[in-house]
Amino acid sequence: MSERANEPSTLSERANQPSNVSGELIIEGLSVHYGGVTAVRSVSLRVAAGQSVGLIGANGAGKSSTLRALMALVPRAATAVRFGDVDLMRVRANDMVRHGIGYVPEGRHVFPGLPVEKNLMLGAYAQRWNEQVRDTLAEVYEIFPVLAEMRRRLAGALSGGQQQMLAIGRALMARPRLLLLDEPSMGLSPKLIEDILAVLQRLSREGMSILLVEQNAKLTFEATTECLVMENGEVAMQGASQELRRDPRVRKVYLGL
Repeated sequence: MSERANEPSTLSERANQPSNVSGELIIEGLSVHYGGVTAVRSVSLRVAAGQSVGLIGANGAGKSSTLRALMALVPRAATAVRFGDVDLMRVRANDMVRHGIGYVPEGRHVFPGLPVEKNLMLGAYAQRWNEQVRDTLAEVYEIFPVLAEMRRRLAGALSGGQQQMLAIGRALMARPRLLLLDEPSMGLSPKLIEDILAVLQRLSREGMSILLVEQNAKLTFEATTECLVMENGEVAMQGASQELRRDPRVRKVYLGL
């Protein structure tokens, strides 16, 4: 049997896995202030290894600010923000990927003047080019076949949905153990939202931890096992996704039922 036959076969199995990281994300007492405005107030949540957790709420509820604070992109205060044994309050934004955290920002933020494949390779900037990186690129193309077809096309020429696939693929190139996604369904057609949902469900089945921020409650409930509802910068409700989905207030406010 060849060595390659024993190599991990999924993105999650090939993920960056420092020996001191157990894989659980713990956030305790996280707050974000913009000047005199409090955007996030004492938010606490956990994402166990291999778990998918969602944050839903109206626009301005503090969801994206929570994610940006976790990524050290905005000033924050917290009792604790840890990924396994790593104190993320001491980690700079551009070093998060080295600790196994992938981030898909709101608005995609692809590099429009670069080809699709170059955009993807930028996601592996923290790694040396080797056979493992080539394997990861091949799997990203398998997950998103349209990106393989358009690998030489400029990212700016892609549709909004294709750019969202590219943004997710770029994050996956770093082989994260925890994937953070900020509003991945924004501006997408119902068909493309279904495609993104299928990808998130696949990654979850393969053992990747996911923290999903969304206004689309239906997508979130189908993609996650646990969910938190944010209102005015605070966690207003939390529980199993399927239980929250049946809650009368959630059904009325967030599902329009």
